[in-house]
Amino acid sequence: MKHKILVVDDEPNIRETISDILKDTGYEVVAVGDGEEACKIVGKEDFDTVILDVMLPGKGGLEVLEYIHREFPLLPVVVISGHGNIKMAVEAMRKGAYDFIEKPLSIERILGTTRNAITYKNLLLENMSLKSTANIAPTFVGKSPVITQILASLPQIAQSDAGVLITGENGTGKEVIARLIHYHSRRRYFPFVGVNCAAIPETLIESELFGYEKGAFTGANKQKKGKFEQAHRGTLFLDEIGDLSLSAQAKVLRVLQESEFERVGGNELIKVDVRIIAATNQNLVEKIQKGEFREDLYYRLNVVPLHLPPLRERKEDIPELVEYFLAEERERNRREITITPDAVAFLATQPWKGNVRELKNFIQRLVILCPGNTITLAYVQQHLFPGSQNLLQEEMRRLSLKDAKREFEKQLILDRLAQFQMNMAKTAESLDIERTYLYRKMKELGIMEQEE
Repeated sequence: MKHKILVVDDEPNIRETISDILKDTGYEVVAVGDGEEACKIVGKEDFDTVILDVMLPGKGGLEVLEYIHREFPLLPVVVISGHGNIKMAVEAMRKGAYDFIEKPLSIERILGTTRNAITYKNLLLENMSLKSTANIAPTFVGKSPVITQILASLPQIAQSDAGVLITGENGTGKEVIARLIHYHSRRRYFPFVGVNCAAIPETLIESELFGYEKGAFTGANKQKKGKFEQAHRGTLFLDEIGDLSLSAQAKVLRVLQESEFERVGGNELIKVDVRIIAATNQNLVEKIQKGEFREDLYYRLNVVPLHLPPLRERKEDIPELVEYFLAEERERNRREITITPDAVAFLATQPWKGNVRELKNFIQRLVILCPGNTITLAYVQQHLFPGSQNLLQEEMRRLSLKDAKREFEKQLILDRLAQFQMNMAKTAESLDIERTYLYRKMKELGIMEQEE
């Protein structure tokens, strides 16, 4: 199959010369004379390389370059420029052009650069193919009507860059839904960056989101990129957005409006292309009424609202979740362990105030501590309800001091989370620890997934 090249130049002689050179070498060539036409045709046909003049009437070369790299990031663009436009060509390279060729044009340079650009694209495609085998879609387990409807809507939601606000109690799977939206989007092969706004102290949240310059504050020994820069061309997931300070909210709104920001301690405007997906377990409308959340930011985030119901409202999903988590633990612990049908049926009757996260950790505990290869109804009941302390004591006797301490801390935090219905602030207060420390401890104990 012939490689197809798009040539964009407003001078007919140059356009024809480049086209003839490429055709004589065996390439298929499409040539146009202005930027508007180039943008239209690049979306209709599959090209291997674009040769683009900087100076074009109407839509300029840099505008065309930005469009191509935004919509077709794997397509290499070779910029051509006259003597008077070298500065503009350098700017094009900074914006992502693969290479540039100075006029008057050299046949050898045109052919060599085109050949290298095609090779570069093929390497990107090969790398993307390798990534796709490992880039498996996140799994959201559930076949209840409400979950089926949500999952069916995600591919369509993913096609736009509109703001998405995911609401629901802690532990319902809001981050998994955010990752699925990213997976189905054109940003799939660019970063997905998650930030838990409640887990970062208010004094540090802005430097975490926007980065900082060297010397911006005590301890800033070098420049650091923030989460927005890390997520460039990808997706930024702002979890627990309701805990974001008003100052940080204003800066996030500016990025949404202007696609630019400044690092803490800096004055250089940094352009970013980021899709924002936010999540919260709070009522943001109430927070707006109290003056704790910006109404304009809320409407920018809430273009596409998604609500995840608690597990107690979709109990038909519990048996499938139990089997899914049990399979994970079999593989992780290399144990052939099963659970009886009556035990599964019993688990489906429970309220699970901590939602999917609580159920997952409970299955994990059952597998680790089960002395045999079958989890029975009696064994589940003994672990689920306080009152069978003898069994717990027997299990604790088999653990090392380190493992026993870890198990005790994990169970204590899980019990408090259930007691306060996953309210992190109340849980931390009851344990007499800071909320940020509670988050770190939950990650350390495996109660929360580690951020990637």
